[in-house]
Amino acid sequence: MQEPELHDLSDDADYAASQQQGSASMMRCDRGKRSSSSEPEGAEIVYLKDNVTIHPTQFASERISGRLKLIKQGSSLFMTWIPYKGQSTNARLSEKDRNLYTISPVPFADVRSIRRHTPALGWQYIIVVLSSGLAFPPLYFYNGGVREFLATVKQHVFLVRSAEDANVFLANDFENPLRRTLSSLELPRAVSIASVPSTPVSVRESTSRENEERTDVGVRDENASTSRYNGRQRQKVHDPARDLSIHVLEKFSLVTKFARETTSQLFWETHSNGFDTFERTNTNQSVLDYNHKVDEDEELPVKSPVAPDPLEFDKLSLVWGKPRQPPLGLEEWATFLDSEGRVVDSKALRKRIFYGGIEHKLRREVWAILLGYHTYESTYAERKYLRSIKKTEYETIKNQWQSISPEQAKRFTKFRERKGLIEKDVVRTDRSLFFYEGDDNPNVNLLRDILLTYSFYNFDLGYCQGMSDLLSPILFVMEEESESFWCFVALMERLGPNFNRDQNGMHTQLFALSKLVELLDIPLHNYFKQNDCLNYFFCFRWILIQFKREFEYEKTMRLWEVLWTHYLSEHLHLYVCVAVLKRYRGKIMGEQMDFDTLLKFINELSGQIDLDATLRDAEALCICAGENGAACIPPGTPPSLPVDNGLFYSQQDEVL
Repeated sequence: MQEPELHDLSDDADYAASQQQGSASMMRCDRGKRSSSSEPEGAEIVYLKDNVTIHPTQFASERISGRLKLIKQGSSLFMTWIPYKGQSTNARLSEKDRNLYTISPVPFADVRSIRRHTPALGWQYIIVVLSSGLAFPPLYFYNGGVREFLATVKQHVFLVRSAEDANVFLANDFENPLRRTLSSLELPRAVSIASVPSTPVSVRESTSRENEERTDVGVRDENASTSRYNGRQRQKVHDPARDLSIHVLEKFSLVTKFARETTSQLFWETHSNGFDTFERTNTNQSVLDYNHKVDEDEELPVKSPVAPDPLEFDKLSLVWGKPRQPPLGLEEWATFLDSEGRVVDSKALRKRIFYGGIEHKLRREVWAILLGYHTYESTYAERKYLRSIKKTEYETIKNQWQSISPEQAKRFTKFRERKGLIEKDVVRTDRSLFFYEGDDNPNVNLLRDILLTYSFYNFDLGYCQGMSDLLSPILFVMEEESESFWCFVALMERLGPNFNRDQNGMHTQLFALSKLVELLDIPLHNYFKQNDCLNYFFCFRWILIQFKREFEYEKTMRLWEVLWTHYLSEHLHLYVCVAVLKRYRGKIMGEQMDFDTLLKFINELSGQIDLDATLRDAEALCICAGENGAACIPPGTPPSLPVDNGLFYSQQDEVL
């Protein structure tokens, strides 16, 4: 396929008009900042915007406002966003929680693209995507300024509009084919848009002085930032608007420590007493005292010695999970049903599945109920009737894309893109499994058809990489196309936010995970804080596709049916994450893993995690956390859809 031609923004009337606005912004910043002693020599603020806001959840009271800056230093441009201090709010988010979202200065050499969103109603916002594939949370401009921001960036960085999507602007995308080829090789420093000064000028002095001067909207840089990721890897751009690829996630381990530390030589982050003091243990685990503000010239201490493995010293305090039971079988299943097929006691059934799972031959019937395709109160006759109705509805939706002619497809770019991506993904999804192995496997074709149909059923979300991983076990169990589709729809009602373009669903879960680790394992939390790992991106794949690639196929299905019970918590998957991290805490801290080493280690755990032991640990952690654990998870965090709330069916009627 021929690579689309990109054009400069200078031929765009919208942005041509904003050039003068951007220039005016630079002049204002020059006049206002150069005269101030708060900026070190060689660094200048070329853009500054107040009331730029991040929305961690859907609740207005939990929005975090801050100041967005573009800082020019030498020939390099950096972006930073710092939340205001002392925001009056009724939300559960404390000030230290808000500071987790701080965007430490990131060079535009690390930026792949900027997506602009201009909804008809509501605020404009941007999403900045790094060359690693990760994206910062959406930045909402309450007082306008998106055009000025982009125009200012364009004056300092090679920025072009994507021909495929008018709202996507590619940074550092080279028109020279040779340079673009070098960039695609992912060689560190093979291509450089902005050279880094050999004698760095620290902007931390400016930030420190600004904190002392500002009283109404003071800001604080946090070393621990959910948003921070300064990898230098270059990725060849295929589709800048595409959602985060699992393939990109797996390449994080290639990011070198050298590349991550280069930026920190330019921008040292100011350490403050924003987090509680390290927990003191009899092992003298930490020599840091966070009750005082660290001097700017004070060197960071040597990494903490290894604390005892929590699975050794927590045994006396934790209520250990109950032993796993045999899976639910046909005879026992019948005892949960009345004569017409209704589930008599749904809580007892969910508890039984939670502790033992389900025999495979029974999964097709029970999964449909656990996922909400059938209700617990439905009878045999009602379920049979619903299957008939839903099969007709499925065929209607499927016919929408099957009836597209080749001529129409030529004029339907979104359809061609999604169809091509799906066809690439399904041929490499679980092909080692007998159900999907071999050439011209009809089940692979079913995967493709169901995913294409879903992209028309939920056209706003469409298809994202990772969805084929979630559908594969469902089709394997249900075997029938229509039932597989509707069960997948029900699952995506819960996990759909994982694939939202703004990644809010993932950011919310990673934030909740960081709070749970802080609650349940202070030493590990402090270690992650000290080593810049509080973004928890190393757990991204676990959460995105629900541990699909961490266990064998049968164990994955057993884990999923346990999670779907919502027996102890609808967010048990987060406690599973904590359980795995706690189990390997001794190794993580003992080998003093930094972010890159930790990411590589986590990826290599695939196939080595003991599922039964992990589920027991997760149960114990969930019980011990109790209400405090629930308070760590913001309302609306995926999967937030109760099984029996009727949303699944009302949405079907809406779409169809």
